[in-house]
Amino acid sequence: MSPDWLRIKDTDCGNADTRAFRMNLEPAEYSGMGRKAQDGSRGAPRRVLPPALGLLLPMALLNALLYLCLAWVFIAPTPSAPASTHCPRGHFRMGQMKNCSPWLSCEELRTEVRPLKRVGEGAVKRVFLSEWKERKVALSRLTSLEMKDDFLHGLQMLKGLQSKHVVTLLGYCEDDNTVLTEYHPLGSLSNLEATLNLSKYQNVNTWQRRLQMAVDYVSIIHYLHHSPLGTRVMCDSSDLPKTLSQYLLTSNFSLVVNDLDALPLVNRSSRTLVKCGHRELHGDFVAPEQLWPYGEDTPFDDDLMPSYDEKIDIWKIPDISSFLLGHVEGSDMVRFHLFDIHKACKSQTPAERPTAQDILDTYKKVLNLLRDTVMSQTREML
Repeated sequence: MSPDWLRIKDTDCGNADTRAFRMNLEPAEYSGMGRKAQDGSRGAPRRVLPPALGLLLPMALLNALLYLCLAWVFIAPTPSAPASTHCPRGHFRMGQMKNCSPWLSCEELRTEVRPLKRVGEGAVKRVFLSEWKERKVALSRLTSLEMKDDFLHGLQMLKGLQSKHVVTLLGYCEDDNTVLTEYHPLGSLSNLEATLNLSKYQNVNTWQRRLQMAVDYVSIIHYLHHSPLGTRVMCDSSDLPKTLSQYLLTSNFSLVVNDLDALPLVNRSSRTLVKCGHRELHGDFVAPEQLWPYGEDTPFDDDLMPSYDEKIDIWKIPDISSFLLGHVEGSDMVRFHLFDIHKACKSQTPAERPTAQDILDTYKKVLNLLRDTVMSQTREML
């Protein structure tokens, strides 16, 4: 019992007998206790909590909150589509759809899809932002009959390669030369810098998110090299802008490949290699084996041009990744850690280049390493 509580005036609480009764004590016992308490209270100083100590608890709570926030930024994985979005072959599901739906038929495409405006055009097809059952979709139409073989090849690739790495096919009509796919409003990867420079996306314009996009890109290349349709080579990649236009940026800043019109097959068992197009290629972006090997004095002849394999995709990975990393704070640190694997990608000898799996493993290792390093430094600061 506190001594201060026992210092009670007689005028406040009555005589000693009354106070003793309230405490269930004999009057004599109470009188003696009161005197001892008063004597003790004169010698014992009152305990006062130091002001600095009172600040420790809110500071600890603030640090804990800051740590949790930083952990979410640096460790939380990029959101991805749940496994339940997988549909049987010939079916699709997108957005908030609960059930898988069969690919739309010619009749459904003609009657249920309403084109709104043209949003893109290439050598093979025109793309229109369209509407289907109040959902935004992308309707592709063949530009000219001369490109029909490429158009149909792209359709067959879309049908056979449906996965999280490839844009979702919603329907097609070969009679009308139309293909319907999921619409991604952020557009092609070519728009990445302009998109991330928008104020509403500043929070995702970090080296962590950019490196995750590079992981997505290499994952797509790995998937194409080990696809259900065999080893496929991304031939529509003669320069950086052309390559970027083949990929779409999703709303959660992951990547999907969109344009599959030029995916020739490498078949080593039959010694079948590929050639990307029938014209001479130039520049440092394409792999050395894609360049005319017989010098300027010998005119280019497609029949004499040697063929090659999927290692041409490996040569281009460092350039695509450098674009994806951009020039945000921390991107040079990432480049430093990827220097060795990127140097190996640029080997003049295709067989000496790493596989897409090797590069993917390295990218993931660097991503986890740097995240752990940042979190360790953050804990030390706190």
